[in-house]
Amino acid sequence: MTPAAADRLGVLTPAAADLLGGVASAADLLGGVTLGDVADWLGAASLVAGALLSLAAAIGVLRFPDAPTRMHAATKPQVLGVLLLLLGVSLRLRTLSDIGMIALIALFQLATAPVAAQMIGRAAYRTGRLDRQLLEADDLADRPPTARDLGVARAEGAES
Repeated sequence: MTPAAADRLGVLTPAAADLLGGVASAADLLGGVTLGDVADWLGAASLVAGALLSLAAAIGVLRFPDAPTRMHAATKPQVLGVLLLLLGVSLRLRTLSDIGMIALIALFQLATAPVAAQMIGRAAYRTGRLDRQLLEADDLADRPPTARDLGVARAEGAES
């Protein structure tokens, strides 16, 4: 067996085994635990943590009283929960093509969640479904209302 093949399999070459006092594999050094076992346990922990965060986000969306707090629950813990789930899946699968697809899913999740939260918040503000007394800063208060805000349809000749 070549040293490179032995390294990929976690088996020590005879020269390395002699240096370590006759140990035949890296698993023998760790008491029978391989790197794959460690990755499996970390993956399982990530899956459980991600599932719990996603559950907390779902409960928050159902239980919170107003749009800003629901929006927070729908984005922050949910995104972290999905990322932990994806980390757990990638630690369990460990193939390059699967990890590449999981990385694309994570990137898409990180790119779309803030935009969705912005749109939900803007819609809640425009339709008056949030209590403006709860806002610490209202950046849109000085903006004049648009036709869309007033619910007035545009006249066809008004576009230029």
